[in-house]
Order: sequence, then structure tokens, then C-alpha cells
Amino acid sequence: MGRIRRIMKDDILDAAERVVMKLGASGLSIDAVAQEAGVSKSTVVYDHKSKSALLEALIDRRLAQELERQAQSVAEAADTPHPELFGRIKSAERVVDDTERAVAMAISASVSSEEKLQQQMRDWTLSDLEAMSSGLRPEAALMAYLALSGFYFTELFGFHQWSRGDQSKILEGVRTIYTSYPEK
Repeated sequence: MGRIRRIMKDDILDAAERVVMKLGASGLSIDAVAQEAGVSKSTVVYDHKSKSALLEALIDRRLAQELERQAQSVAEAADTPHPELFGRIKSAERVVDDTERAVAMAISASVSSEEKLQQQMRDWTLSDLEAMSSGLRPEAALMAYLALSGFYFTELFGFHQWSRGDQSKILEGVRTIYTSYPEK
């Protein structure tokens, strides 16, 4: 009797990311993920009942990874004027890879029609906004965070790629927004 291959949830999500990389958001389907993972459609459906559920799981995984990165960056920024902001700025220094960009595009393509996906993104944004208001100079932190978000999403969605030198200058400018924003 042959050995039965056990597939983990992460294997399915890895396959979903590969499908998005190859075919884009429109190519993401239960069938395509099953084929990419080398499993039956029912194996994928067991954990992810629909394409929407698969996208939610991808978002959950990406958000968990991002939150872990942010937590580490915030801890490393403990001696800065606003660790939550400066940690996020530090985190933005890394290069976004093609998989992250493809998953972001898939999420973006699907979020307009999926209320649960919209709520996931709203919750993430609200968490960031609360973090900005929790430290010193919350209005300055908010202005800098909004600039940082614009920079980050421009890169994430591939609208523009800056050189490492330009990226450093921009992020230093975001820090300057915080430090120079007028107190009221």
C-alpha cells in the first residue's frame, strides 16, 4: 500500500500564492490551487470553502507576517520618539518581493466585491491608526503615517519603484514630517 501524502494548510496557501504569481488574481481558483498543490479539489475545499475563503486565508497569513515584522521593528525602535511610527518606517526599508506584490494585487482585485476582505483591511488600518494615536505627538505621527502609507502602497502595488538611495531619502522625509510637524 502506498504512502498517503499529507498536505498542510500552508502548502495550500503556498500553492495559492504560486497561482497568483503565474496567473494573477483572475486566475486564482480552487481548481488552479488544487492542481498547483498536486491535490484534489476536495482537499482544498476542506480548509477553504471558496475562492473568497482562500483569499481571506492569504490575507490572514500575510497580515500575520507583516504584524510580526512590525512588532520586531517597533521593539527595535523603542528608543525613538514614536516607536510605533519609527518601527513602521524601518520596516518599510525592506524590498517588497514579487510574491508580496502579486498577493497584494489579488487582494486589491477582490476586495471591492468582498465585504469580509474589506473588513480585514479596515481592521488592519484601524489598528495602525490607533498605534499612531497612542504615542507622543499623535497628529504628527498620523501625518507621517499617511505619507508612509502612500509610499509603501505605491511600491507594493508596483506603481513605482524607487532606487535604494531615493527610498532612503523618502523615508528620512517621513521621519522629518514627524519631527518637524508643528505642535498646536
